[in-house]
Amino acid sequence: MANRHTIILMQTSQSRATRTFMDYASINQAMDGICELYERKLKELNPTIHNLTYDIADLYNFIDGLADLSALVYDHNIQAYLPNDRQWIKQRVLQHLRRMATR
Repeated sequence: MANRHTIILMQTSQSRATRTFMDYASINQAMDGICELYERKLKELNPTIHNLTYDIADLYNFIDGLADLSALVYDHNIQAYLPNDRQWIKQRVLQHLRRMATR
């Protein structure tokens, strides 16, 4: 499950010009990438604060605030990408952060 190629499709605003994608070697790397996007946004909004903190509700608000967000995860059994919605991403981000916290 961990080494499944994942493509994150994202649109940050209603403008179609903000559509983009991010390419990751695994689901875990994709979830890290989403967290990093949020952290970059926090730094952009708070340039004078050096130690920013956030909780899962803040991250969920960021995810919900995007115009569109989905993940395509490669399934080796069928040799195709399976689509996953925003809720799936939120669940995976939470699982990923919990795993990181127990290390």
